[in-house]
Amino acid sequence: MEEGNNQGEIGKGFSTANDPVGLCDINFDFSVSPSTDFYQYTNGGWMEKNPLPDDFSRFGVFDKVIEKSIFQRKELITTLSDHPQSNVKDTDAQKIKDIYELGMDTVRLNQEGASPILPFVERIKSADITKLEQLVSWLHLGITSTFFSSGIGPDQRNSDKYLLNIGYPGLGLGDRDYYIVENEENSRLLSAYETFVKEIMRLIGYDDDEAQRVWNNVLKLEKGFAQHKRSKEALRNPNLQFNVMRIDEFKKRYSNFDWNIYFNNLGIENIDEVNVMDPDFLDYINTLLPKLTEQEIKDLFVFDLVSDSTGVLSEEFENADFELYGKAMMGTEEQQPRWKRIMGVPNSLFGEILGKLYVEKYFPKENKDYMVGLVEDLRSALKSHIMNLSWMTDSTKRKALDKLGNLKVKIGYPDKWKDYSDIHVDPEKSFHDNIYNASVALTKKNYSKLSQLVDKEEWLMNPQSVNAYYNPTSNEICFPAGILQPPFFNINADAALNYGRIGVIIGHEMTHGFDDRGRHYDKDGNLTDWWQPEDAKQFNKLADALAEQFDSVEVSPGVKANGRYTLGENIADQGGIRIALTAYLNSNYYHPTERIGGFDPVQRFFIAYSNVWAENIRPESIPVRTKIDTHSLGKVRVNETLRNIDSFMDSFSITDKDPMYRPENERTIIW
Repeated sequence: MEEGNNQGEIGKGFSTANDPVGLCDINFDFSVSPSTDFYQYTNGGWMEKNPLPDDFSRFGVFDKVIEKSIFQRKELITTLSDHPQSNVKDTDAQKIKDIYELGMDTVRLNQEGASPILPFVERIKSADITKLEQLVSWLHLGITSTFFSSGIGPDQRNSDKYLLNIGYPGLGLGDRDYYIVENEENSRLLSAYETFVKEIMRLIGYDDDEAQRVWNNVLKLEKGFAQHKRSKEALRNPNLQFNVMRIDEFKKRYSNFDWNIYFNNLGIENIDEVNVMDPDFLDYINTLLPKLTEQEIKDLFVFDLVSDSTGVLSEEFENADFELYGKAMMGTEEQQPRWKRIMGVPNSLFGEILGKLYVEKYFPKENKDYMVGLVEDLRSALKSHIMNLSWMTDSTKRKALDKLGNLKVKIGYPDKWKDYSDIHVDPEKSFHDNIYNASVALTKKNYSKLSQLVDKEEWLMNPQSVNAYYNPTSNEICFPAGILQPPFFNINADAALNYGRIGVIIGHEMTHGFDDRGRHYDKDGNLTDWWQPEDAKQFNKLADALAEQFDSVEVSPGVKANGRYTLGENIADQGGIRIALTAYLNSNYYHPTERIGGFDPVQRFFIAYSNVWAENIRPESIPVRTKIDTHSLGKVRVNETLRNIDSFMDSFSITDKDPMYRPENERTIIW
């Protein structure tokens, strides 16, 4: 559209040198009109100047900030050797320093080869399979989940207490469709999976015939698991995953497994009830167990054990893992530097120890104070949106407002830090054994929660995480310190950019409380139906329409986006944008006549939102991410979402002659 091109011309010349707020023309592609492809217009320059590194399958603005955070963590960890307590056993400094150094010692790891895991392999191979429960409970206690998984989480209908959940086992390729949908791409990945299985079996001493047998048995069993699992789209309904049974009923229904032995070995006592996330799947496992041969069971167990341990063994195991999950699945050309890969270990095991160091050095107190006010602005905006909904009755509105009013907010870092005293790191032991011992300790800690009340102050992300979350069972949003930095948040930036970036992220997480999953939980985090039937019907009608919009988008030749699987994130994106814009327009920061670089405040807001999702991505990665990621690709979550928003259309004067246009009667607005 001509007018759109004129606006782009106005933006030209807004260079880094005179850009105090972060809106510079290096991001733009002025050869494209915003009314043709807003994502390309706002991000094309960034994409050209930030080509994909060889060790990334996707590289975007988020990844760039994560990279910065990783380098910050590296500095924190590598300087711990100078800490006076770094050689004092069981101190925080000693644990982090030694586990990192163990992971970095490739000479020792390669000398050890498969030896650290061989005693575990031999235990499986020599086990008395008539005592299957002994073997399964040992594997489930910090090693791997096979046949089924178990863990302790909040009771979905009484979120103040914990409940034992029985769920699915993992699949080597992740998504069930790789096993049950026949097409060229899935055949290619199954072939790569076969190579991986045989290679890691060879690395633990199996000959070619044995490796072939393992592959045959693993594929047979995992195909069966896949065929009996619910679809990922169905799993978005939390009600389907809440099926509580009395313990006597549970044991009677799944009687081909001795649950008393299993629970006792996990340290679970006096259990009254169990939540079975998919009763039909566990029926299948119960029927399957007596039919399996000893060899099939042991081959599956050995493979699950080794495949879940490739990252803590020699480089040969890591290379085999990368060939499948990095190259074949995602198209990544080379592995990331070892120090980056190992950085994830202390970050995972001792996250809040590292987080405490991180916030002390990198997180200013004024950032937290600013965020507190910004969150309340967004809460007020969402309140006004709910009150003005045309499709919701007053009765349901009141309960929605109660939920919003009860929403808890966590910013920066926890008030109470986690205790890691039960995890020990011994540099005399192998990297594998230290990780195993830590995993056992963490698993035991999880199972021990069953006798406790839910700790609503616990954080589910580390402070250094470049991310955010909404937790439905506690009705809370959390924004770790790691995400509260440029370009997402800059206390000195133009407010239009802060509201368009971190403001939208806040609104996004708030909206998750009212998306297709979150809406099923009440103000206290309990899974209950607080909706009037007609309101639920109207919500589903709107949600279906939004899902259909995204379903129609072709993300690569012959591959469509999955609007149903990404529905929650798409609802949250739309809600986040609209709520943040309302909050901005109601704020003292909004000055309608203020133009920066030729753009008015609302235009800058939308440009800022789009800039968050700038990314380059490998073609091989697109169908995989479309299959396994609940988030739409960056371009899709920008263009498709904005095409529903009237204020965007008006701001950039988009008409029915433009590709970005969507007729008003087809625009879908939920929150």
